[in-house]
Amino acid sequence: MKKFTNRPADVVEEMLEGISVLQPGTVRLAGHKVLLRADAQRDPDWQVAIISGGGSGHEPAHAGYIGQGMLSAAVAGEVFTSPASDSVFAAIKAVSGKPGTLLVVKNYTGDRLNFGLAAEMARAEGIAVEKVVVTDDVALKRTEPGAGARGLAGTIFIHKLVGAAAAEGRSLSEVAALGRAAIESLGTMGVSFSAGTSPAVGRPSFELAEDEMELGLGIHGEPGVRRTQMQDADQLTETFLNEILAFGKFGEGRRVAVMINNLGATTDMELAIVARRAVPYLESKAFHVERLYAGTFLSSLDMAGISISVLGVDDERLHWLDAPTTAPAWPNASRQRPGSPRAGIVTEISTGSVSPPNADRQSGMGEKTKHAIEAACKALIAAEPELTELDRITGDGDLGTSMKRAAEVVIGALNSYPLDDIPATLKSLGHTLQRVMGGSSGPLYGVLFLRCGSVLENSGASSLNAWAEALDRGCHAISELGGAKPGDRTMLDALDPFVRSLKLADRAMTSEALFAAVAAAERGAEATAQMKPRLGRSSYLGERVIGHPDPGAKAVAIWLRASTHSLFPC
Repeated sequence: MKKFTNRPADVVEEMLEGISVLQPGTVRLAGHKVLLRADAQRDPDWQVAIISGGGSGHEPAHAGYIGQGMLSAAVAGEVFTSPASDSVFAAIKAVSGKPGTLLVVKNYTGDRLNFGLAAEMARAEGIAVEKVVVTDDVALKRTEPGAGARGLAGTIFIHKLVGAAAAEGRSLSEVAALGRAAIESLGTMGVSFSAGTSPAVGRPSFELAEDEMELGLGIHGEPGVRRTQMQDADQLTETFLNEILAFGKFGEGRRVAVMINNLGATTDMELAIVARRAVPYLESKAFHVERLYAGTFLSSLDMAGISISVLGVDDERLHWLDAPTTAPAWPNASRQRPGSPRAGIVTEISTGSVSPPNADRQSGMGEKTKHAIEAACKALIAAEPELTELDRITGDGDLGTSMKRAAEVVIGALNSYPLDDIPATLKSLGHTLQRVMGGSSGPLYGVLFLRCGSVLENSGASSLNAWAEALDRGCHAISELGGAKPGDRTMLDALDPFVRSLKLADRAMTSEALFAAVAAAERGAEATAQMKPRLGRSSYLGERVIGHPDPGAKAVAIWLRASTHSLFPC
């Protein structure tokens, strides 16, 4: 893999520094991968704030759309990984004023979970927050209910519409309503000739033969809904538009705006060839193309492919599309001189912290707790290649690196945990994981350990029954937050058998009881190989994942066995 990068671990941070050079009107939020519009942060009370974001690797989205008339802030995750909820929450607090904040969220499980949790956190502090979820992917309109249609490049149209309306002084409810209405009039479809390559993984997320293409793919490296033989540009353009028009609601006037988007490695020459066919073909179907945009709006690293988005418009939407903006990635935005890479960093609004304990006073139980957590982390680090390969087949290939990154952070933070207090330690672990793991796993692991810690605070942590009940409640918390249940091919398919086995055991915390529960978790993880996914990115692949166990369930079985071996060494 040949890339203009330094260390893979530094890619996102160094990219944000580079954006600070290219966009001097932005400032960094210290402690988070968040960029803010400088004037919005100085005077947040004059308009509704607009925040979007997601995993990195989609540039110029989302930081390129920060500017007057578009976004107030953009929150970045690691490559193809949703940002942590506390970063979204910090961004909300930094730019929100009396008019409130609108979150523009692409319909991916991790984005919905993290932005949704951040919205709840903000509302709990009295901040007015609304959320619109972009579902412009027409390729999944025919699929069964579950994860639903994804958010693709049409998201940028929503950024422009709601940003322009907010700049005119529209209220939060009005801006949210017009955003949702626009999503109903929006359709996107993509095609790829090759997959993108994540710097952390170093290889494509899927392979295509020279004469193959992937239709209806997502933007995180997950394969599409149909693999077929190559078509020429005119045929492919017509295929796209037929799919979009079949599901779109573009208004009685049949007036549309069209966006032809480069997914990463497509040349301007190819975009022009597609545009050349798109406009007359739409006009032959009695549509009126009012605006046409072509370029890189929302990419997928170096993926060779394009997407086409069609938005139904009227005079009001055209007014907002044409409204001035200083966002550099929107066509015809004004140019500015370079700034300094580190200029304009503002201090994060504090969200609270845990005071470190006195390590010299740690008890024997504290040592056991530390070693059990450390063993679990080391096992996940060692399993990174296995989990990455498994997730590359069944998802987007980032689970192994996400788990490894989180495990390394936890090991470094262990001595700051109140290890003599098991419930408090579990809560600290939950806070760490939701912050550093990102994606869907971060909030799910966070809520698991937060709920376990809260239950054990009341019941005590000395009996097997107490642990079984706490973990059971933690599983329910995962279901409440993410919507999964046992049998959906998720981490619950390893956790639930573990809990049920504990409940069948005697009260004593014996090695036999725990190892029997671990074996049940491992059988549960292996059983996912025959389950059809209902949620998450693997749900887009359907039966193509059959025969491969769910990597999230596999990870649970790995850390459960490692921590149990630490407590009861052979």
